[in-house]
Amino acid sequence: MMRLLLVLLANAVLATGMAAAQPGKRPEGKARQMSQEERQRMREDLRDAYRSRSERPQKMRQLSPEERGKLRRDIEDANKNLKR
Repeated sequence: MMRLLLVLLANAVLATGMAAAQPGKRPEGKARQMSQEERQRMREDLRDAYRSRSERPQKMRQLSPEERGKLRRDIEDANKNLKR
């Protein structure tokens, strides 16, 4: 039993040391830079996202007490049906 524990501990130490010795793989130089086309595409995507933001309603309208009660009952009924 003690011998098995010692072997497992030795394997864990060796595996940890080997994993720590692995060099990190990072692209170097121009390989990690975006191309001009990629930058332009990203700018256009962001511009489109900001444009569509103005089309969304700013705030949800306040529900009346009757609407809130109906919504609550509908959700409770849906939850009961899910449990079955």
